Amino acid sequence: MNIQQIDTFFATLRAANPEPTTELEYSSVFELLAAVLLSAQATDVGVNKATRRLFARAPTPHAMLALGLDGLSEHIRTIGLYRTKARHLLATCRLLIERHGGRVPRSREALEALPGVGRKTANVVLNAAFGEATLAVDTHIFRVANRTGLASGKTPLAVERQLMRRVPRAYLDDAHHWLILHGRYVCRARLPRCWECAVAPVCGYREKTAAPHASAG
Repeated sequence: MNIQQIDTFFATLRAANPEPTTELEYSSVFELLAAVLLSAQATDVGVNKATRRLFARAPTPHAMLALGLDGLSEHIRTIGLYRTKARHLLATCRLLIERHGGRVPRSREALEALPGVGRKTANVVLNAAFGEATLAVDTHIFRVANRTGLASGKTPLAVERQLMRRVPRAYLDDAHHWLILHGRYVCRARLPRCWECAVAPVCGYREKTAAPHASAG
């Protein structure tokens, strides 16, 4: 995908969704951090279902710690790997209180020092909460970038670095959300919906799929 095609790619996505946002539900930076931490290997729908009740009960690091391991685990038991995530989240709450006055830090280094918070989670928080131009490469973005020719790489970090070089600055703030949503609903893993994809004309995927009813004939 060349520079002109990349511009068309993002201009098209922006026209369809001018103000994209995460599908995770939150009302504070802390809740965003907690939700993203819990979302690893889980769906946003499943995380939201659990956190609606959790955040009503524990909207701050202090309140979350007060739940204790058993209490927190009970709230998130429907989420995959909930025991490990509960331990990480409580440890993160403790560090937020001890090192940052109960507030979520806005530096990558400080975020990645929190238990259970890796580069992807830090990028989401930096972008969605603090408006920084970052790209959190999850499975959707990794697939879309490689499949379309937008950016190629064998690791999420390699894809992230190439995306940061290739995505025009005008689109960088929202590129993370556009790519995730595109991968979640259109450029899906098993059957990409190429027949209804608005960016198909500039996509480099050679095995574009036709609508199921069309192939039946």
